[in-house]
Amino acid sequence: MRYPKFLPKAGENGCIGYVAPSFGCATEPYQSAFSNAGSIWSKMKYQQIYGPNCRCQEGVGISNTPEKCGREIMHFFLSGEADCLISCGGGELMCEILPYVDFEKLAEADPVWFMGFSDNTNLTYLLATLTDTASVYGPNAPAFGMEPWHKSLFDAYGILTGEQTVVESYGMWEKESLKNEENPLVPYHLTEPLAIRSFVGKEEWKDELRFDGRLLGGCMDCLVNLLGTRFDRTREFVERYKEDGIIWFLEACDLNVFSIRRAMWQMEEAGWFRYVKGFLFGRPLNGAPMMGLDEYHSVLEVAGRKNVPVVMDVDLGHLPPMMPLVVGSLGEIRVKNNHLKIEMKYK
Repeated sequence: MRYPKFLPKAGENGCIGYVAPSFGCATEPYQSAFSNAGSIWSKMKYQQIYGPNCRCQEGVGISNTPEKCGREIMHFFLSGEADCLISCGGGELMCEILPYVDFEKLAEADPVWFMGFSDNTNLTYLLATLTDTASVYGPNAPAFGMEPWHKSLFDAYGILTGEQTVVESYGMWEKESLKNEENPLVPYHLTEPLAIRSFVGKEEWKDELRFDGRLLGGCMDCLVNLLGTRFDRTREFVERYKEDGIIWFLEACDLNVFSIRRAMWQMEEAGWFRYVKGFLFGRPLNGAPMMGLDEYHSVLEVAGRKNVPVVMDVDLGHLPPMMPLVVGSLGEIRVKNNHLKIEMKYK
């Protein structure tokens, strides 16, 4: 696994690059939040460079045409202009840029940190599985425009600079955001207490859990879309790292509980879970019970058969805050007393 050089610390002449392989920051509240994030980074003495699509909305479900988005990605990864790249947003059709991304060239080039989540799974996941390059499944650029920053943003920054390799659950989460066009910079509206549920097999587990393995995953909506395409080399990846085993971290956006269950079945039948050591599931955005199926049993039918730890309702994904995770790193997981701790090692 290749790990990029870290972003220099504040005041040390570092450069942050922004790209928009999915949505750009062309509408509110993202436009104002993105601009404010730039002001905050400037005060921290960071240089910043902006891809041509960052403030565009010319594409369908992405910032621009797939060709132009792919061109932007290739330029920023190969030019060496930025110390790290942060995506401007999630979206809907980032998958369409993939034919215009030369992963063989990216595998040969010096690695660069890329951070984003949701639709950005199309890059964070494929960087790991196709190029053996670590990336950060973490906040998109506009999140850094909130005032004040939430602890999760400091965590993401600490990972990019190499000052931090441990993340821990945050205690409270946001069910309904207060961010809108009139209030683009408000922090997370934290009203819900964290309530982690752990299982081993299909039985709920109340005692401490410890397990380790290589972190792999992202947004299930995107992952199941990639499955079976020419970009899917997951089985080769898990075979390559079978001695470490895989900790799958998964979260869902649009998928309902039945879609999640079908996705779990499909990933299992494709051989993705062959060397699984444990699962981490984020709170699903669309996880309301349907016809007697809830979010827990939507995954336990498959995950429960593996007889490995299954940790659910963790701080990961579309209901913030989210723990930033280094895709491809070795993760050491500890769950105790409704608290989750993840230490990442770069081996």
